[in-house]
Amino acid sequence: MKAFLMYRDHDFDLQQKLASNEQVLTQDLELNMLFNAMALGDKFLFEVAKKAVLSGLNNDLDTILYRQNILKDCLKNSSIVRDIYDIAVEAIENKKKYYFGIFTKYPASILYESIEMLQMFVGMLKKLKYIADEQADKFESEGFTSFFAMLKKELGDEYFASVQNHLSELKFRDGVLISAELGKGNKGTNYILRKSEDKKQSWMKRIFAKKPPAYTFYIADRDESGARALGELRDRGINLVANALAQSTDHILSFFNMLRTELAFYVGCLNLHGQLAQKGEPMSFPLPVAPGERRHSFNGLYDVCLALSLEQRIVGNDVNADNKNLVIITGANQGGKSTFLRSIGLSQLMMQCGMFAPAESFRSNVCDGLFTHYKREEDVTMKSGKLDEELSRMSDIVDHITSNSMVLFNESFAATNEREGSEIARQIICALLEKHIKVFFVTHLYEFAHGFYDKKMENAIFLRAERQTDGGRTFKVIESEPLQTSYGEDLYIRIFGTDNLEIPGA
Repeated sequence: MKAFLMYRDHDFDLQQKLASNEQVLTQDLELNMLFNAMALGDKFLFEVAKKAVLSGLNNDLDTILYRQNILKDCLKNSSIVRDIYDIAVEAIENKKKYYFGIFTKYPASILYESIEMLQMFVGMLKKLKYIADEQADKFESEGFTSFFAMLKKELGDEYFASVQNHLSELKFRDGVLISAELGKGNKGTNYILRKSEDKKQSWMKRIFAKKPPAYTFYIADRDESGARALGELRDRGINLVANALAQSTDHILSFFNMLRTELAFYVGCLNLHGQLAQKGEPMSFPLPVAPGERRHSFNGLYDVCLALSLEQRIVGNDVNADNKNLVIITGANQGGKSTFLRSIGLSQLMMQCGMFAPAESFRSNVCDGLFTHYKREEDVTMKSGKLDEELSRMSDIVDHITSNSMVLFNESFAATNEREGSEIARQIICALLEKHIKVFFVTHLYEFAHGFYDKKMENAIFLRAERQTDGGRTFKVIESEPLQTSYGEDLYIRIFGTDNLEIPGA
């Protein structure tokens, strides 16, 4: 049995390796806050959320839409989905009660443990079957429709009756019937477990039926060696069936493990959705398009991690960057540029793993990779200069980047003078654009930003953090020409006041 709730044709691999830049992405986009919101303190949910979100860059368009439809079903039937998840968790947790440690090396112990465990699993499977029978018509997605159809097909009344009959026989209440042969040196060989006499025959037939010749041995009460020898014979006879039954329980356990893992992603999405809904933040299902297209437009896009950390509503942004490969963001200090850039990265990751987007509407092309190049605080342990460190990180990105990837730059190459930093940034951006890579660049380098603006490039758009005439910040970005100032004096006045502001020429 398979769940197939993350992919249409294969299981979700919780042990998969993530991209080499996963730690950098986690740091720059503050992803741990997102994962914690999805997990609500559950370590397993945290691990699944991390793997699902960061591996989403490997998903194709079909997988994204497949998961979106499943998540829509989850949002409409959240209590049912949580019930299914709880059944999987309960089955896995109950399994621990049937662990006998060192005694499981004996076939009799393996058989006993497997019977008890399978009996418990049957109870859990019956709960799933009941949900499938009673609730399946409330789900519309291909994933859940196939899942419930599988449960109805595989877990019919005949299946449960057959399992119960086998478990009853394997308890060997009337003893164990074994056949064997004598081998070399009169050693026993070819031990085979035989089916017991059919008890459905009438007692008359059982009395008068011709029976094969047989010999009976009785072991004295204190004959420990004889009892041990008899036990060894019994173990040899039931060894194969004990192993087969243990493999059956492992198969069912693997189903519950996979069901728990794949549903954990959607439970995490439900947890996040509930928190954002409580804050009144908008959410929508994004419209992903093929990687080769250039689409990036949204309304009310906000930084989901900032929204989770603040009490008040977050200011959203409206941008249409369709058919653009380059987006340069400039403007006032403390105007929300870095927050906007983070919202771009977070929304892309959320879309590509099949989640909803933190926006009123969102459309973007699928990216083959997502990379961040953010400025770093001064590190006294660095063996080289800050610019060298920036260039080294850029070199690592170039080693792994592919066409149709996206790179987010946040005040990069500002560790040197404006002219040199602008030229370095210009050459790098031109090279990336030639390789059909989408670039978002937050910068205070006026020469760099205005140099691209003067080229009147059709595939570039220029955004600026809005500043009101009185110096107030709206925390919105608008399409506008780069300015030579980032209004650093606003920040100075806010901290030190106007009395300490020296005006040149005064």
